Amino acid sequence: MFQTLGHLPMGWLLIALLAVIASIAFFLGRVRAEALIAAGGGLHSRPNYHGYYVAMFAALPALLAALFYLFGAESLVREHLSGELPAAFGLLSEPELKVYLDAVSLAAFSRSTGTTDPVFAAVTNRYLEIRGTLNLVLLILVVLAAAAAAFWARRRLAAQFRARAVVERGMEGVLLLCAGVAIATTVGIIASLLYESIQFFRAVPIWEFLFGTRWNAQTEAEFGALPLFFGTFMIALIAMIVAAPIGLFSAIYLSEYAGPKTRAWVKPILEILAGIPTVVYGFFALLVVAPAVRAGAVWINETLMAAGIASEPLLAAQPTSALAAGIVMGIMVIPFVSSLSDDVINAVPQTLRDGSYALGGTKSETVRQVVIPAALPGIIAALLLAVSRAIGETMIVVMAAGKSARISMDPTTDLTTITVQIVSLMTGETGFDDPKTLSAFALGLVLFAVTLVFNVIALRVVQKYREKYD
Repeated sequence: MFQTLGHLPMGWLLIALLAVIASIAFFLGRVRAEALIAAGGGLHSRPNYHGYYVAMFAALPALLAALFYLFGAESLVREHLSGELPAAFGLLSEPELKVYLDAVSLAAFSRSTGTTDPVFAAVTNRYLEIRGTLNLVLLILVVLAAAAAAFWARRRLAAQFRARAVVERGMEGVLLLCAGVAIATTVGIIASLLYESIQFFRAVPIWEFLFGTRWNAQTEAEFGALPLFFGTFMIALIAMIVAAPIGLFSAIYLSEYAGPKTRAWVKPILEILAGIPTVVYGFFALLVVAPAVRAGAVWINETLMAAGIASEPLLAAQPTSALAAGIVMGIMVIPFVSSLSDDVINAVPQTLRDGSYALGGTKSETVRQVVIPAALPGIIAALLLAVSRAIGETMIVVMAAGKSARISMDPTTDLTTITVQIVSLMTGETGFDDPKTLSAFALGLVLFAVTLVFNVIALRVVQKYREKYD
């Protein structure tokens, strides 16, 4: 029985139990409020607020149990199981014991040990028994605690009880908690990047990392990241050369020239580009765009050499290239530019357009001299946010840009970027105290700082140059 309970998906079960408990408690609270009305008393708050009040207190134990199960159940089960293991397991080091218990946990939830070792099978069964016991105790405690909390909350209901105020304060607390989780997550990301980056800069001078021109982190020989910065910004520049005009002109057409039926069809189709997985873009860049770029570069080389303009090929014409990755990345970020620009253009008051038409301005003159200047802060912010998205892209550049750390103005040569190197450095079995792995955190910190700067600039541009219209 306990082994069967050990297989229970407790996370989903607790969520379902939370929904059931909250529904029953809401019903009990509302029935109590309606009984107070029937008794001739006037309620301070509506009956629904009394139901929300009881549901809030009844669901709290289930929520706390879910948090306990999420963060503490596994460690509690392992600690209890470790105390029951045979004495021979005492010869294992702590990392070896952790690996063994990880294998036990994986076998328990996959319902198969994958081995004929009777000791391993017995340990796995015992793991399930302990976890099943914990699950059963937890479910019983949740039901009892929820029932007690609902009974206590229901008894507090009275005609002049300020249930609405209590419920609203509770919702404010939930919103504050959500905001705190978001802030804590950001702080945690920054702290982890800073800590690991400081460890790296103790081994490699920060000046050498930021301005060195040779990158060979795989052999832990050279950590000059300037070629990575160059490749990242070059591909992002190519992407914006593609995305900025297409996205901006698309937004102008949809907001100023297209009819309602055309807009209803074209805008959703254009925004489908934002929902395509980046790995699909990567395949498209590798199989379609990169060969086309290489063929075009070869044709240009042959034409220039045949005409006597050049004595040797001017373009590298490599199978993977910065140009191929940049073109496809530009296609990917078109929806970011077009959608945001369309929103800010539509936000320009119609009275400005009408005033321009009254002065004799044409449609194109109105768009060029009135609408675009009024929407310019939002358009600039959209472009900067698209640049941030392009700089942080990974799959397209991994598949289509190449992995050569170099500084070259030739867009048909293969280049590497920060994200490509982070993927390369974080795969493998290298320890986290190795400079090779720590360099990935330093690159991540630089990438985080660059995207943060672009986002801050975008916000400042909007705040400083936004015009307010009555």
